[in-house]
Amino acid sequence: MAPSSPSSSSHNWVYDIFPSFSGKDVRVTFLSHFLKELDRRLISVFEDNEIERSQPIGPKLQWAISDSRIAVVVFSKNYASSSWCLDELVEIVKCKEEFGQIVMPIFYGLDPSHVRQQSEEFGKIFENTIKGKTDDEIQLWRKALTDVANIAGYHSLNWDNEAKVIEEITNDILGKLNLTPSKDIF
Repeated sequence: MAPSSPSSSSHNWVYDIFPSFSGKDVRVTFLSHFLKELDRRLISVFEDNEIERSQPIGPKLQWAISDSRIAVVVFSKNYASSSWCLDELVEIVKCKEEFGQIVMPIFYGLDPSHVRQQSEEFGKIFENTIKGKTDDEIQLWRKALTDVANIAGYHSLNWDNEAKVIEEITNDILGKLNLTPSKDIF
């Protein structure tokens, strides 16, 4: 018998969306508008307000990632400056492989190839972050960055209207959740 692929239908999801992002780059700009649109469309999102980020990724966050149907990864210039974000990304890739979690990358203010290859400014920031880390940790982070950056996503350098792209991403999410996009766009 051939090995079966991960099945998302047998997994009990708690959240529709787990957002992974660098707060200093997008929390009060793109992300705030995106989350507002998801809320308006009644899409449930894990919010990290209560989690202290000074500690390693903990069981509560691992649970939230594994219990989210879709992981939306917002890559930005400083995403790789955070070992926390990189650990989240490793967990997201694990959930994609084990549970069939859908991963949607958004490249905000940078080229996807810079994430894929850890090059340019993104690569310099990543090199700073990996100083003093174990080879195993570095390899997991590199693989996760490359794997997720190889997934077709949204690239902000190609946008001429952020609001329309947020609407498009939200409609894409609704489709992946097998829900009908709302026609009452204001």
